[in-house]
Amino acid sequence: MSKKPKKFGFSFVSLYFCKQMINEATQRFILQHREEDVRRLAFGSRDVEVDLPMALQQIAGWQTARKKLPSWAAVDDIVYPPHLNMEQCSSEQTARYKAKLAIGYWPLSVGPTFVDLTGGFGIDFYFIAKSQKLKANSQNIYVERNSELCETARHNFLKLGLEAEVVNVDAEEYLKEMSHADVVYLDPARRDEHGGRTYGIEDCTPNVRTLLPLLLEKSDTIILKLSPMLDWQKAVNDLGHVQEVHVVSVDNECKELLLVVRKQPSKSITLVCVNNDSEFRIVRSLRTPSSLPTDSESAPYGLGVCSNRTDQGKYLYEPNASIMKAGCFREIEETYGVSQLSSNSHLFVSEEEVRDFPGRQFRIETITSLNKQELRNAMKGIDRANISVRNFPLSVEILRKRLKVKDGGAVFIFGTTLSDSSHKLFICRKIG
Repeated sequence: MSKKPKKFGFSFVSLYFCKQMINEATQRFILQHREEDVRRLAFGSRDVEVDLPMALQQIAGWQTARKKLPSWAAVDDIVYPPHLNMEQCSSEQTARYKAKLAIGYWPLSVGPTFVDLTGGFGIDFYFIAKSQKLKANSQNIYVERNSELCETARHNFLKLGLEAEVVNVDAEEYLKEMSHADVVYLDPARRDEHGGRTYGIEDCTPNVRTLLPLLLEKSDTIILKLSPMLDWQKAVNDLGHVQEVHVVSVDNECKELLLVVRKQPSKSITLVCVNNDSEFRIVRSLRTPSSLPTDSESAPYGLGVCSNRTDQGKYLYEPNASIMKAGCFREIEETYGVSQLSSNSHLFVSEEEVRDFPGRQFRIETITSLNKQELRNAMKGIDRANISVRNFPLSVEILRKRLKVKDGGAVFIFGTTLSDSSHKLFICRKIG
């Protein structure tokens, strides 16, 4: 039996720590200069009482938080960690989504117990913990092996009005003696000992595949954040017990892959594709784990199959980043009554306008081949265009040179290959 991990609560020690870390002169300097360029400030102050490296770290952190974590940036005396931690932490938008997700798993009759085993800067922990309805015996437990992050988190939670228990210990060690938790959250570190990025579940720290049996024993629900680069279908296959997959994008950039793992067996899996306020949700029956598909195979989720249209439509649609990551293209066809141009292009067309399509929508003005005369006629009057290529033999740069157009403007040109192997350019204008 390992030694029970030491637990920390709020204390005057944390306040003392932060006051020692950032003295009054340094704090004044931060408030006076936090709108200014950090690189210029690095050569400016000669005040010996100002801890310049710490001041620059806080100014850079606040400038990042102003966009990434606006509700935190609005609170005075928040302490920001080094750049790498700020880079890796969730944005407020994605953290709020995880909080919304967690709400569905809080028990109704008693106060919930929530444990974050990879606390980090504490963004996800804070928003998930705040989503609890405050009841008797509620517990929010933040676990982090880095002692400085623990002290920073403890100070910040106090400033933000969150009651929490902070535990400075390794996740695996804490899990061994952890009491039952309603929800456990993990965001495994995706960097190796040399600072390089890792993407496989087994390459992250902690290794969730190894810990999974104990996690299922100690918790009803595990919410797992993984790299958006990961193949979600392989992750489902590797882990088992996955009931939900959430692909989360912000401003059409895929940010996170969230898996909800539950002790109770399920005969179906829910796939949710999110981009800002847009959400596309499907539910599919599960076969055995070994039968889960790869990205290129037809699936029990209805993936990888399309109608392969080569005829013309009046409207063209480009799915958002979450749809592209999830690969649920047949489901998109069935739900919105659109057709893919080919299996590998992932562009859709329709005769009637589909206004709620989860992605960008365009009105097709002209479709042309690469024949010189046909191309010349199609491009009359166009000197600027936004160019994209999908399953096309030419790069954007080469196609732009061939078309002799500058970047930008109101025209959008999509180069793609149809299911009959013909190469076409779709010249469009954006709707909305």
